[in-house]
Amino acid sequence: MLHEFIEKLESIPATIIGGIFLVASFILSKLGITFIFDFAWITIFISGIPLLYSAIKKLIRNKGISKISSALLISIAMIAAISIGDLFAGAEVAFIMAIGEILENITTNKAKKGLKNLIKLTPTQGRKIQDGKEIIINADEIQLDDIIRILPGETIPVDGIIIQGETSIDQSIMTGESLPVDKTINDEVFCGTINRFGSIDIKATKVGEDSSLQKLIKMVQEAENKKSPIQRIADKWASLLVPVALLLAIITYFVTQDITRAVTILVVFCPCALVLATPTAIMAAIGQATKHGIIIKSGEALEKMGKVDTITFDKTGTITLGKLEVSDIISFSELSEENLLQLVSSAESKSEHPLAKAIIEHAKKMNILLDESTSFKMEAGKGIFAIVNNDEILCGNEKFLNEKNIKIENEIKEKLNELRLQGKATLLVVKNNNCIGIIALSDILRPEVKNIIEELSKLKTESILLTGDNKTTSEYFANLVGIKKVFNELLPEDKVKNIIDLQNLEKTVCMIGDGVNDAPALKTANVGIAMGSIGSDIAIEAADIALMSDNISKITYLKRLSNATVKTIKFSIALSMFINFLAIALSILGLLNPTTGALVHNAGSVFVVMIAALLYERKFDK
Repeated sequence: MLHEFIEKLESIPATIIGGIFLVASFILSKLGITFIFDFAWITIFISGIPLLYSAIKKLIRNKGISKISSALLISIAMIAAISIGDLFAGAEVAFIMAIGEILENITTNKAKKGLKNLIKLTPTQGRKIQDGKEIIINADEIQLDDIIRILPGETIPVDGIIIQGETSIDQSIMTGESLPVDKTINDEVFCGTINRFGSIDIKATKVGEDSSLQKLIKMVQEAENKKSPIQRIADKWASLLVPVALLLAIITYFVTQDITRAVTILVVFCPCALVLATPTAIMAAIGQATKHGIIIKSGEALEKMGKVDTITFDKTGTITLGKLEVSDIISFSELSEENLLQLVSSAESKSEHPLAKAIIEHAKKMNILLDESTSFKMEAGKGIFAIVNNDEILCGNEKFLNEKNIKIENEIKEKLNELRLQGKATLLVVKNNNCIGIIALSDILRPEVKNIIEELSKLKTESILLTGDNKTTSEYFANLVGIKKVFNELLPEDKVKNIIDLQNLEKTVCMIGDGVNDAPALKTANVGIAMGSIGSDIAIEAADIALMSDNISKITYLKRLSNATVKTIKFSIALSMFINFLAIALSILGLLNPTTGALVHNAGSVFVVMIAALLYERKFDK
């Protein structure tokens, strides 16, 4: 009941009403107009009661020095001002504190829906093979060593080992890899990944809470719990300010025998400008970032971004577009590149494999008409067979050709190795038992990434690549953009471990990613940034900052903005402290009374807000 009442007093409408009555009190006193009671009492009631409640609660609940807070110091000043009849001074310090509290609450409000979205991905059912029959059971009823059948298009309900069948698995939820991974007998599969092609039977090896997806959910949850809100600077200083203010006020009273001077010291000692320094600068920076299509979910994230010295990038969808395109068409026969593309697209026209779809899409862009194919057959994870214009066509990998006893010339093998070193996926083309060409596909590098890495280096920020892709592909792309450190073939828990290792080296780490698999890493890093327009909802919710377009060049703008915000906060704190100490000196000399002291110390708050407003107008995108 009391807590609900305090929340109503702390609300924005209530604080606005308090501000109106505070202004009315000041104006009426200057005009010499008296009323039944001073309107400042209403401000004291609205803004002062929550202040007292906070101070008392911390005195009772907190331990040790943390009992002393900025709320306690301001409560003492408010009560002291009221005790000598200066209601305006008491109301003013309480009102300024209420404004700071509201601003801080606005800047630290974070969405936490990501975990719920991640849980939605958990499979609910599975096909258990029992006595040679399929039985649909709940996923949580699957036991170790149960045999589970997964049909094409179905989500794998538990971790397991393939005991029958071959297929390609979309593991993007776990590794972020852009291509499905070919799987055969004795290969491991993970809960939450999707079976794209062939029917497979697996033996359950990890079920329930031990499955990969449940561990992923648990990691996000644990990382979320570890993220405690940043301790307010005013509260950090309070343990020093409260005893110093009280001691100085007592000494001044005994030396001067002037209670007004002592109360004035308490009033001007209040860290109102200090309270406002952080939230106003952060609000201005968040407003600036929003104009540039960047959503910053908390002031803590912005502050920490200004201290980041290491940025870890996911590859697929982050430094690349996450979309496969045909990069090379190489013919080793009389066929032209266009004719080779037409032949392969015709043969693959009935395939659902992502490589096939990318090749067919490329042919359509080239306005190439496809021929009718017959006798289409696909061997999951290997390749396809089709007849086009009476020619027998095979398209697949080396393993597929070797099984069919198709000879691959050394010239073709050399070219194949060259393409693989460039991180490209390759498809060998066979016509009537002769290998006649290669079609290579590649994820597309974002053209601006190299410049971003160079800019970050100038800002004394190291760039590292963390990816689920293989060594060859990841190192190829890293070399293209100038990233020197690469960690590849990583599962979500591996990315988390790498980030923790960096943090143990006293690094302040920012993680940039776009996939579900990046969610734990985004939460574990000091700052998580998600690629908004292309990123998964889970990645966006897990991150502290979201880019609402796929323009990764915003990273350098964000880093400059964050650096400037931290500098602005430090400058505002220094300025507010200078004004406070100057006002203290004037109070000791008797040149200020509680009302004029409140106005001087209020001027410090105004300066802090003006400095923050300048931050909003500055240009950081160049």
